Amino acid sequence: MFQPSGLSLQRPAHQRVDGAARIAYRRDAQGATRLADLYQRAPCRVLFPDVEAGEPAQAVMLTTSGGLTGGDRLALQIEAGEGTRLTVTTQAAEKLYRALPGDEATRIDIRVSVGDGAWAEWLAQETILFDRSKLRRCFVADVAPTGRLLAVESLVFGRTAMGEAVASGSLHDAWRIRRGGRLVWADALQLQGEVGEQRARPFGFGTARACASLVYVGEDAAALLPPLRERLQGCADRVAATAFDGLLIVRVLAEDAADMRMAVRIAAGALRALAAGLPERLPNDWDC
Repeated sequence: MFQPSGLSLQRPAHQRVDGAARIAYRRDAQGATRLADLYQRAPCRVLFPDVEAGEPAQAVMLTTSGGLTGGDRLALQIEAGEGTRLTVTTQAAEKLYRALPGDEATRIDIRVSVGDGAWAEWLAQETILFDRSKLRRCFVADVAPTGRLLAVESLVFGRTAMGEAVASGSLHDAWRIRRGGRLVWADALQLQGEVGEQRARPFGFGTARACASLVYVGEDAAALLPPLRERLQGCADRVAATAFDGLLIVRVLAEDAADMRMAVRIAAGALRALAAGLPERLPNDWDC
């Protein structure tokens, strides 16, 4: 084939994102929670909406890339200083598109630090996986002995309304939570290759197409378990809650993403009301 001199037939490298955001909050002399530090690198952006009286300070994370794919990287760092009250959420569901052959996994690293007497919430909306997507996500939290944290992460394996199915790809979704410097919970979900077949196994997800994990860290975790279980009855296909060692953990499996989302709303809303006296609703972003 004729090739003009000086031209290369090599395929151009695909552009990949390497975004980051860091926020830190401190309590001022009047006891109010104030933003003390902010850093953001595209495609990560942070918005600061007005909140109703009595609600914690709020930050909304978003990405301007319109979704993520193989080789993309995001790093989020959240610090709730001593005595602060903070809610961090995401603007919308995050989409993980098909990775090209040879692409590395999309990397999402989330680190949360909660000081003594602080209340922090990480209320992420769901991550939607497309067929042949690759995701490696890690959520790490360091919670002071008297700090409290409510964290939510969820996954949807293809949008059923669009006729999508996730047959292959890779997923590594890990949690690491320390309380007072001691590791109190470590958890990981690993799917590789024929993920549709693996999920369908009896000891996997069965017929579920969506899953969620909700973790509450606080001294009152065990006391909150009975009232939370009452509110969760009948709200999803498969939902269970347990408490131990200052942790309360809720797992949700659902055949439909809407059912999973509703279970998360009920569980997170109940916990923020029971534990912190906050309204039993999630930030307005969840209704957009």
